[in-house]
Amino acid sequence: MHNPDNATPDNATPERFPARERFADGAQFIAGRVTKGTSGRTHTVVDPATGEGVLTYELAGADDVDAAVAAAREAFPAWAGATPGERSDALHRFAAVVAGRAEDFAQAESLQCGKPLKLSREFDVPGTIDNITFFAGAARHLQGQSAGEYSGDHTSYVRREPIGVVGSVAPWNYPLQMAAWKILPAIAAGNTIVLKPAELTPLTSLLFAQAAADAGIPDGVINIVTGTGAEAGEHLVGHPGVAMTSFTGSTAVGKRVAEIATATVKRVHLELGGKAPFVVFDDADLDAAVNGAVAGALINTGQDCTAATRAYVQRPLYEAFVERTAALMETVRLGDPFAPGTDLGPLVSHVQRDRVAGFVDRARAYARVVTGGEAPGGDLAKGAYYRPTLIAGAPQDSEVVQCEIFGPVLVVLPFDTDDEGIALANDTPYGLAASAWSRDVYRAGRATREIKAGCVWINDHIPIISEMPHGGYQASGFGKDMSSYSFEEYTQIKHVMFDNTAVVRKDWHRTVFGDR
Repeated sequence: MHNPDNATPDNATPERFPARERFADGAQFIAGRVTKGTSGRTHTVVDPATGEGVLTYELAGADDVDAAVAAAREAFPAWAGATPGERSDALHRFAAVVAGRAEDFAQAESLQCGKPLKLSREFDVPGTIDNITFFAGAARHLQGQSAGEYSGDHTSYVRREPIGVVGSVAPWNYPLQMAAWKILPAIAAGNTIVLKPAELTPLTSLLFAQAAADAGIPDGVINIVTGTGAEAGEHLVGHPGVAMTSFTGSTAVGKRVAEIATATVKRVHLELGGKAPFVVFDDADLDAAVNGAVAGALINTGQDCTAATRAYVQRPLYEAFVERTAALMETVRLGDPFAPGTDLGPLVSHVQRDRVAGFVDRARAYARVVTGGEAPGGDLAKGAYYRPTLIAGAPQDSEVVQCEIFGPVLVVLPFDTDDEGIALANDTPYGLAASAWSRDVYRAGRATREIKAGCVWINDHIPIISEMPHGGYQASGFGKDMSSYSFEEYTQIKHVMFDNTAVVRKDWHRTVFGDR
């Protein structure tokens, strides 16, 4: 039995876990029904706020992955052959079912992740419903290049066709939204999917698949296998029946996914780590920048690949920024994710909390911990909590500046010239997201052009919208989630060419036989 953090199994109350009965038959969803995994091992989902068990379930093994892929392959021809309007109608029904169960989703998400209920209610669940609604509309707009006579003698056009079965692996930081980002563009484009959520946080992915079935999306279109990455994940990514894999997670694991997937010549989409710079020029609104930095660094307890992690502040504002940011961090309220006054919940596990603490403790040898840098005591001691932390004075080449910490930690460094600020922002292997803070439109414009990241915000940090793409450069991966650009990942492009001349012997045939 895999029982993380020494959890006491299954103590969640009905008030905190109203959807519990939906998991009575297991934590796999294959061919339209909930089943138990067949690996012979179990896992306990833990409430990271208390260390207590929420749900003990049977992990998926290779046989479960095989069954899920078989179900997806069986469902593919009919779903791919459905009209765009039929797929759109199904997705609209799906959105309505999820909206009707919004509170169940919010509570399950907060319970398994430790995020404040206000974040789940106001960000994760509404954002997911909006994603479904967006792709319900986008399903009707899978368009290729318009027909034209590009050679003079032929009419050409482009078809977008679904790829087949998609095998996706999602992370634990935003389980519901990541399930949506993987599933929705894939099925809107006519593919079927097998999703492996993180075994730490499978609850909302399973609720999502059940809602899809209740909305009338056919059995086998969406399948969930909940197992470990080493067993279920690698078998899924390398499965010969899977035509494409999409992975969100760390860059290190992304390299392994790419290695396995390319061995079978699969389409690969990777959304990997980040180390987002937060560049504050000396003409910025300091109060706005301080508020943006604290919110951008601490959202989801810093467990966000786009979180503000490296604040570069131009020298005239540097000392004031450090002082005010530390003061604002100290007002953030840690507590029970289900309590109305809680701003910041625990990290996802004690293992992750200890990893974050290790980065901060090592940094004390070369930098100054301005505030935070410790786990709280008292009533919160049993949870995976860590105080909001601000570090100053770290060298640019230090691990807290270069490595993804994935916790409530912001590192702040000064810069002098605009050239230096942008160069420092680009000086990591990553390129997922960034922000720049300035009242000068030309400075801001330069930042958007020269910072190497898939998203650059100006005078804000974090907001995302369904209509715009999300994805990175460099070690942050390639390909896009959300928006109509995501269809580039989930469709094949086919060129169709018609001869318009009805001529038996074409002029170009002379290159093979005969003269003009």
